[in-house]
Amino acid sequence: MTQQVPSTEPELAGVRNFRDVGGLPTVDGRRVKQGVLFRSGHLAHATPEDAEFLASLGLHTIFDFRNAADQRLEGPDVTLPGVRNVNLPLTDPADGAEFWKMVRDGHIDELRAALSEGQAADRMITSYRAIIKERTAEHSQVLHAMAEDSVPALMHCAAGKDRAGLSIAVTLLAVGVERDAIEADYLESNAAHRRYKVHRSSADEDAMSPEVMELLSPLFDARAGYLAAAFETIEETWGSVDRYLEEGLELTPAERDRLREHLLD
Repeated sequence: MTQQVPSTEPELAGVRNFRDVGGLPTVDGRRVKQGVLFRSGHLAHATPEDAEFLASLGLHTIFDFRNAADQRLEGPDVTLPGVRNVNLPLTDPADGAEFWKMVRDGHIDELRAALSEGQAADRMITSYRAIIKERTAEHSQVLHAMAEDSVPALMHCAAGKDRAGLSIAVTLLAVGVERDAIEADYLESNAAHRRYKVHRSSADEDAMSPEVMELLSPLFDARAGYLAAAFETIEETWGSVDRYLEEGLELTPAERDRLREHLLD
């Protein structure tokens, strides 16, 4: 039996951007169940108290979308008794390693050259489009697992914003959640207490100057335009959400029904 979570959102000391996506409305008047689908940033820094709370959720599976570079930087997830951990990297381990090193270590001239004049936002849009088009096998695996038995589930990446945000969005599309509700949940990652902390290696005052933070902000924001680009990619590539789910993710109508049964009231 699914364990119900507290009605007030927990304050987790070592896990950012945690939330239950329960309550979101579908186009046919149903709602996502409470206590069956969660999202967060990585669990590597979870405190004992955080781990105790997470263990109380009755999770079946944790989907970790980080790559090997992320895991080297942050560490492995905390181990929760009886919970299956599935690592499905949504970016290649080497993809962007030098770029993110520049984000952490780069001086202002390097950052201006790489991120100014819309380059940072363009990079994010390109990444979102690529995940939708190129990571269909991973998203298919997630949806098939949840249609079978892998709920309650928690999905996370590093910040819980982009890779986890897209995977949650795909899952919500599959069960018919309203687009506006998917976007509103996605944008919740911008709340001050949820935001990923920007890490810069330099101790110089200029390392976190207003100009630097403005240059970096597109990388650490959840922006409606990013999610819209992902949805546009689905329409452009497959013609419709239904064809994307059926042909791209190989999800049968019966499997979608089982997914709805697991996730919706």
